Amino acid sequence: MFEDFTTERIAVGEATVFVRHGGEGPPVVLLHGHPRTSATWHRVAPLLVERGFTVVCPDLRGYGRSRGPAPSADHAAHAKRAVANDVLAVMRHLGHPRFALAGHDRGSYAALRLALDHPDAVSQVALMDCLPISEHLSRITAEFATRWWHWFFFAQPDVPERVINADPDRWYTGDPHRMGEENHAEWREAVHNPQVVRAMLEDYRAGLTVDLRHEEADRAAGRRLTCPALILWSTRDDLEDLYGDPLAIWRDWADDLRGHGIDSGHHMAEEAPGAVAAALGDFFRR
Repeated sequence: MFEDFTTERIAVGEATVFVRHGGEGPPVVLLHGHPRTSATWHRVAPLLVERGFTVVCPDLRGYGRSRGPAPSADHAAHAKRAVANDVLAVMRHLGHPRFALAGHDRGSYAALRLALDHPDAVSQVALMDCLPISEHLSRITAEFATRWWHWFFFAQPDVPERVINADPDRWYTGDPHRMGEENHAEWREAVHNPQVVRAMLEDYRAGLTVDLRHEEADRAAGRRLTCPALILWSTRDDLEDLYGDPLAIWRDWADDLRGHGIDSGHHMAEEAPGAVAAALGDFFRR
């Protein structure tokens, strides 16, 4: 897994980020979602290297082997702004002041925040299985609350930690054959670490509080994505079922916008790596 990639831990102030990087050419950052680690990209990253990119895959703050500060009462220690600043610092450390960026699931929220906060650093952004948090919350229906109930369960204090840590293998399930044996082993080790579980939950708690306020401030200020944006979604997941065409919602956030569905379940980097790598590679070459 990740043959010929370099792994290192990079100190970025209050956090230490575990990162894999390899290849030569224009830099591309890939941000994973919940409850995965950077290993979720193990089938996509080599394909992008073959297409002539430098590929950087960090573990998000608190996920996998990255570590951040202790949780804060206002959840700002795990806000997407803090995660975005981690990624920016990692890329500067690696000598890439400007780069293309892709995020999936929770990683897409960090990617969106990074592109909004630091437009000079991001040449293009791809957002996968994602709408802005504020757009989800402004459209809450009984169907959304039923399907995405975990958002609101994870936001509760203390109880989710007790439930998950009591039996992580029952809470988080994954197929090693579909995920890849090494990816599965790394993911399983992470979800058995109570410190990681706490950080992953803080990610969601930040989402419904400080991250929501940041997005609402963006909208009030008229702030939009200034770089080209690619929206990808899994056609066998539920984003289209809930909202129809995701691009119709994203047009309120970006002018230079394109996107399409990927024939996959939710973890598209593992289930449809060829299609994901082709979509990202074509977009980042524009």
